[in-house]
Amino acid sequence: MDAVAKGLTRTGTDVRPWNAPAEALLLTVDGVRIHAAHRPLSGSGESAGRDLAVVVAHGFTGAVERPALQRAAGVLSQYAGVVTFSFRGHGRSGGLSTVGDREVDDLQAAVDWARSLGYRRIVTAGFSMGGAVVVRHAALYGGVAAVATVSAPARWYYRGTVPMRRLHWVVMRPLGRVVGRLGLRTRIDPKEWQEIPVPPVEAAALLAERGIPLLVVHGDSDPYFPLDHPRSLHRAAAAKGSSQLWIEPGFGHAENAADEALLERVGEWLTSER
Repeated sequence: MDAVAKGLTRTGTDVRPWNAPAEALLLTVDGVRIHAAHRPLSGSGESAGRDLAVVVAHGFTGAVERPALQRAAGVLSQYAGVVTFSFRGHGRSGGLSTVGDREVDDLQAAVDWARSLGYRRIVTAGFSMGGAVVVRHAALYGGVAAVATVSAPARWYYRGTVPMRRLHWVVMRPLGRVVGRLGLRTRIDPKEWQEIPVPPVEAAALLAERGIPLLVVHGDSDPYFPLDHPRSLHRAAAAKGSSQLWIEPGFGHAENAADEALLERVGEWLTSER
C-alpha cells in the first residue's frame, strides 16, 4: 500500500529533497493516517549529501508540533534532511496509541515517504518510546543505514520508578486513559496487546544480522529508566554487531531534556561515513 495518502500534500515524480513538501498525511499498512513533516538540509553539511535523511520518532505524548521535537529536528537538519511524524493516537495523526507495538508501521510509513522525496539513504533516531520503536523497526523491517536510540527502555512492563508506575496507570486504567486524552493529548488503545511485541533488547540483538549499527544514548539522571536498560541494549547489539553506548552525565529523559550539544553529537554520529 502506498504510504503517501491524499491529504496535506501530494508527491510527484519531480520531487527532490530540497523542494519537497513540508507536510503530508501518510497511510500505514493497517490504514492509519499519520501526520508527517519534512525539513530539507539547512546547514553546510554537504559531506553527508542531500540524499541522506534522518527520520525522527518522538516519545510518548509527543507530536510533530511539540517544541522539543521541533528543536531536535532543527538541530538535526544541519546534518541531513529530517522527517518527523506523530505516532498514531498523537497530535494530528489518527488511530490509537499501542505504546510501542504497531508504531513500527507508523515509522515505516515515514521512512517510505522519505524515500519518495528522493532520499536514497535513511537513518532513524528515536526518543523514549520512539527509541524502542526505532530499534524494533530496524530489526523487523530493515532498510535503514543506522539507528540512534535515546532514553529507551530495554524491556516491556518496567515499573521500577515512580514515573513509570504513573505511566502504567495512564495506559492501563480507564480513568488514566481519560487523563491521557484530555491532559496529555494522547489517545490510548484500551485493548491490551494480543501478542507481546519483540522487546527492544531482543530486537537490538537482531540488528547485527542486518548489519545496522546502533547508538545507545542515556542519561545518568533519567527518572524513568535506570542504566541497566541502555547497558542491556548495548550488550545485545554489540555481541555480534556494531554498537556504541553514551552515558551522559546529568542528562534526564528524551527529547525534552536533550540539549543542542547532545543533539549535534547524535547528528554527527548518524551522518558519519561507515
